[in-house]
This record gives sequence, structure tokens and C-alpha cells, in this order.
Amino acid sequence: MELETFTPETALEAAIELRRVLAARTHRRKVMGQEVQVPGQLGEALQLPRTINRLQSKQQRQRDLGLDDFHELWPTLSPATREKVLNAIGWYDPNELDWDDKRSNRRPVVDPGS
Repeated sequence: MELETFTPETALEAAIELRRVLAARTHRRKVMGQEVQVPGQLGEALQLPRTINRLQSKQQRQRDLGLDDFHELWPTLSPATREKVLNAIGWYDPNELDWDDKRSNRRPVVDPGS
């Protein structure tokens, strides 16, 4: 996915899903002698809440700032994380689809000699 294809609306959708993907990563911590699972804090460290708020703003200038923030963040993510986000929001590369995939727009090749 090229960065230029992100609009404020699609960047918002991807940022919300990215926050969910990053929060799904859990860590073990000892709290008062007990080992507990805590959700990941990487989304907050990457300032995703601020980016999401900007993308949801009614002011065009704020949405543009949010889109710029997202464009700066997206290339720094691992390919696996980017793939999880894109799959979760339903984006796909049509060139990577199987022939029988319903989303494919491929047409069978017709032999002009027959």
C-alpha cells in the first residue's frame, strides 16, 4: 500500500485498527508478587490517540496534521504489523489474489484462435 493512497478517512480507519493490533500485544508484569498480563502501551508511545483525534477533527487543518502524523508513522511499522492492519480493515492487493478468489477482477484468457 502506497502512502499516497491514504485519505484522512482511510488513515483514521487504519489508525484505529493499528491501536487495536498494538493493544493486543500483552506483557507479563509482577504486581504485588503476582504475575499479570497487561496490554501493550506501544500505541500510546507512538501517540496514536493524538493522531486519531486529529483525524476525527472537524477542522481540515487538524485532519491534515493527523494524516501527516500517520504518513510518518506507517513506514516505521513492521511489515507484519502493516499486513495485520490492512487485512483487518479489508484492504488487499488484487495482484496477490488467487484465481478463484471472489474479489479478483481477473477474466479468463480467451484464445483468439478458437
